Amino acid sequence: MPNPTGANTTRFEPWNDPAAKPLVEFRNVTKRFGAFTAVDKLSLSIYEREFFALLGPSGCGKTTLMRMVAGFSEPSEGEVWLDGENITGVPPHKRPVNMMFQSYALFPHMNVEKNIGFGLKQQGMAKSEIADRVGELLALTKMQDFAKRKPDQLSGGQKQRAALARSLAKQPKVLLLDEPLGALDRKLREETQFELMDLQERLGITFMIVTHDQEEAMTVADRIAVMDHGKLVQIASPRDIYERPGSRYVADFVGDINFVEGTVQSASNGLVKMQTTDGLVIECDCETEPDKNDTVWFAARPEKLVLGRTRPKITATNAVEGEVWDIAYLGDMSVYNIRLDNGEILKVSQLNASRTTEAPITWEERVWVSWTKDAGMVLTS
Repeated sequence: MPNPTGANTTRFEPWNDPAAKPLVEFRNVTKRFGAFTAVDKLSLSIYEREFFALLGPSGCGKTTLMRMVAGFSEPSEGEVWLDGENITGVPPHKRPVNMMFQSYALFPHMNVEKNIGFGLKQQGMAKSEIADRVGELLALTKMQDFAKRKPDQLSGGQKQRAALARSLAKQPKVLLLDEPLGALDRKLREETQFELMDLQERLGITFMIVTHDQEEAMTVADRIAVMDHGKLVQIASPRDIYERPGSRYVADFVGDINFVEGTVQSASNGLVKMQTTDGLVIECDCETEPDKNDTVWFAARPEKLVLGRTRPKITATNAVEGEVWDIAYLGDMSVYNIRLDNGEILKVSQLNASRTTEAPITWEERVWVSWTKDAGMVLTS
């Protein structure tokens, strides 16, 4: 059997296929709570087998969107479609979806296997079928040894697995995950993210996750929708969200980034030359060419910048001198805050590739920060 993650795997991008039909659709949806608009004229398509993430700060509308799929909230305007049917107004228990809450909401008086089988029992499924299905899910989530335990006898990670198994019991077409890993410690959360990805791929179920954790969204999702004030700001793959953000808002929300404001001097053949207010000239590759004299922002991730004690000889531009203002040692990397002579701070990260470094750069040293023309991007908004 071929390796599903091997080099010959067909790229999964149904959103780029004009013939592909969405599984979940929001059609010009607006949701108001009194005078407050939580979701504003939003349209969105999510495809079968996709792991889709809604990412944004608290109050941006992401949980409201998820609740409209579940049926716990209805649009003020517009429609929600699922598998070719308009489900607007359909009661939650009649929708082929299930939701896993951040609190897990396990029944405290029931053991794990009874929690998992509760929904199936309510449906009137035969005892033997329930036992088989519960057994499958216990094995799938690696909870066989904890089947007889009650929730208060489980660790946070075990509760998360039990809640996940219960959410999958009725074989929903869409599994809705509302901050599902928020209660876990960092290391367990990272491990569980990969387990979730594995599980989703094996089951072939569409997962829709709401999170404010950018790393979580970047790890698990096929696509990410970044939201702000009830609107979709950008929808793209994790790589494109990180490397090709459409605005300063997206660039700043997803990962660390440096912004330098300036004015366009020239733009041609995919190269933009800009000048900052204090005279620094920056050259940057750019897919779109802004107009001369436009105000733009050069944006560069800390890991794209190079730190050194002397000015690099390979570039006449894209180099600036400053002083080491602060250092954070994070184990796998070190992060340097470099205070430029104009008072601005540039953040530079360097991988700690060896255990020992002779004469490492330290506080208050004069250093040079440099970068190549393709290290950053030019943003116009």
